[in-house]
Amino acid sequence: MKRSSHAVTGLLLAALVLGGCASKVTQPDEYSGFLSSYSQLREAKSPTGQPVMRWMAPGFNLDSYNHLVVQSIDFYPAPSPSEQINAPALEQLRAYTAQQVTSAFSKRFVVHGPADLAALQGERVLILRSAITGVDTKAEGLKPYEIIPIALVTAAATTASGARDRTTELFIEAELLDASTGKPVMQVVRKGYGKELENREEQVTLNTLKGVIDGIVRDIERF
Repeated sequence: MKRSSHAVTGLLLAALVLGGCASKVTQPDEYSGFLSSYSQLREAKSPTGQPVMRWMAPGFNLDSYNHLVVQSIDFYPAPSPSEQINAPALEQLRAYTAQQVTSAFSKRFVVHGPADLAALQGERVLILRSAITGVDTKAEGLKPYEIIPIALVTAAATTASGARDRTTELFIEAELLDASTGKPVMQVVRKGYGKELENREEQVTLNTLKGVIDGIVRDIERF
């Protein structure tokens, strides 16, 4: 991921928000480096119609698999708390994401932890790697301060009355690998919009972003 001009990128992103033209999908300079490759991603729609960046291997069919090993549902890179999002909130966000995503997949697969992979040889197994890929905020006046490089963006947006609202965005990256080959069969990069914040003092909590996770879960269940 490119980080050398982070402040400039933040200003450009905020300008897009102000103009009502913010991209609905994750842009290449927002990729975290978590996935094994990004070169084949293309814009697509989720089952509920949300814009995503996605790639699927030719002929890939979820129904061909019976088991899912959850290798990771975590932050990438490791987060650092800030004045706007504290350590308990980060942990609540991670735990809720892991719980809800695992529960959604369990409706379709027998779900396992990484320690079970060796015992599943000969079975049709998928491996899930996923991450919340970072947190970034932009204080009033469009002067950004960093929490972690991407993922949660709090961008200033001027309302018609002249007041300044702050939108929140959550970024997720995930890939499914065929356990028999170790190669990816599906990759998804997605961002979603959480609740607006009134100012830089308002804390980001699980409730701010819960709707984004719930939307992702609905798509997993319908895919």
